[in-house]
Order: sequence, then structure tokens, then C-alpha cells
Amino acid sequence: MIQAIDLYKSYGPVAAVRGVSFEAGEGVVLGLLGPNGAGKTSIMKALTGFHYPDGGKAVVAGIDVTEDPVAAKRLVGYLPESAPLYPDLTPEEYLAFAASARGLSGRVCSTAVGRAVEACGLGPVYRRPVEELSKGYRQRLGLAQAILHDPKVLILDEPTTGLDPNQILEIRALIRELGREKTVVLSTHVLQEVEATCSQVVILNEGRVVAQGSPAEIGEALKGEERLSLRVRARKGRLDELTIGRLVAGLRRLKPAAPPVLGPDGVAACELVAPPGEEPGAEAFDWAVENDLVILEMLRRRLSLEEIFVRLTSEGVSK
Repeated sequence: MIQAIDLYKSYGPVAAVRGVSFEAGEGVVLGLLGPNGAGKTSIMKALTGFHYPDGGKAVVAGIDVTEDPVAAKRLVGYLPESAPLYPDLTPEEYLAFAASARGLSGRVCSTAVGRAVEACGLGPVYRRPVEELSKGYRQRLGLAQAILHDPKVLILDEPTTGLDPNQILEIRALIRELGREKTVVLSTHVLQEVEATCSQVVILNEGRVVAQGSPAEIGEALKGEERLSLRVRARKGRLDELTIGRLVAGLRRLKPAAPPVLGPDGVAACELVAPPGEEPGAEAFDWAVENDLVILEMLRRRLSLEEIFVRLTSEGVSK
């Protein structure tokens, strides 16, 4: 339904997007995830025809956005990061204007406006001036104008920016609902946004794709090491920092992620790293037995999406 094919975009000497490729089919909510300046907004502007790429292609439903921007825009609903609202208008007036700009009139227009108002929950504020609306309702109104013409593709730039927790939950639920029938592309730098709404993820850094797939696939492909958290104490006597440091350093395949922390009760907390393919629990158990330690707690975990994101976006890419 939507494709980015080797996209490039520069602003003077600054390369904002460098060879980005991905695609999303119908019924997919795809998240563009990356730190500020990663190229998310530039990619979205290229997909919507807001500006043209310097290289590569942006394709919507088989239509090259550069070659036939009007036809492509008929299929796209776009919500910029700052929703383009008129403070003096009411939602009723604003949506009527937006529908007219989309070429809707008569019964078709009233039906489209009614459907958007219901979908976005704008009934309680339908005739109040936009300047009196909360940030949450303004975002809802911006989303309503994006879906007025029942587009096949929705492109949403930071759709929950500035919302309170309740408003964020409401907008996320609405995006998931819309994503059942449409292709939705949203940009964010908030990991919870991706985990809560997206079925596919493209992680960007410095204008390039550093990972893509479902959140589970990215985690599986990049998990690499496994972490093992241990809490141990001496079976006899009491541990001290020097002893526990020496014992942890003596592990064969498991390596400490940080120096062990010894509590006042003589219990040491250790975070260990296991190479891919290793069975960390067995080695930890054998190590404890050999050194006359009692394991009070053992917790295995993979890298979280947050840890993967930090790792990918802090390593940087070559210029």
C-alpha cells in the first residue's frame, strides 16, 4: 500500500534522509521510531507529497508521489505534528471547510463529517471555538480532518505530542481502531507508543534505517546477549566487596554488566551478561555451588525494545 524506495532528502549541506526503504500493507500500523533529527518528518513529507525527495521513490497504492502527486494525495490523510487548525472556527465549521477543500459536497460531505466526528469523539465540542479546546480535542480534530475523505493511508506525525496520559490512551486506541482497515504510518520517539500501537517498526538513526520488522522480530534479531540478575549470599560467614568481586570475575562465560552491589545484609546483587546461545542459569548455579553461595533470586531477561533503541541510536552511523 505504501513504499519508500531508497529515499534521499537533503537541506543544503545537511543530509536528512539517506537511502531509506520500507513498505507497509493494508491493515498495518507502522511506526517510524528514532531520536529527534533522525529523518522521520522528512520521510513523512515525502510520502505525502509535501515535498519531493532528492532521490528514490515514495509510492502510495502503486502511484509514484512525484509523478502524480494529486492522485496520491487523494488516497492519503495527513496529520502534521502541529495540526493546521483555525482558532476562530468551530469543529463544525473547520470540518466543513476541510471537506470542501477535499471536493466533498452535499450529502456526501455531511455523511463524511458525521463519520469523522463520531470516530474521533468530537460530539461534546462540535460547536465550541477551536481556541477553547484542550490539546487532546485539537489532536482529535486534526485527526478528523485527516480521515474525512476515508483515505486508504493515514500518515500521523507525532500524534500524541503534548497530550496528558488519558488523552494519549484515547488517541492510541483510536489509531489502533483505524489501523484495522487502513495503512497507518506514524512517527514517534516514544517507545511506549510503538509497543502500544504498532505492528511494524522502522528504527531510524541519522537518516538511515538501523532496524525494521515487528517489535518481536527486532527483539529476536538483535537480542544477542541475555541478562541474568542474581542475588546471592554466603552459605557460611558473610560476603565482603572484595570477595564477591573476585568471585564474579572468576566466572567463565558469564561477564558482569556492572560491578556487583553488596547490601548491608550481606546479600550481593549481580547483573551478568551471557553470550548468544549460552545457558546462563546452569553456569550460575554451578558457580554458586562451587563457591558455597546461596542463590536467593535468579531472573533471566532479554534486551528490551528500549535497550535495543538506545544501543542502535547511540552507536551512530558513518557519514
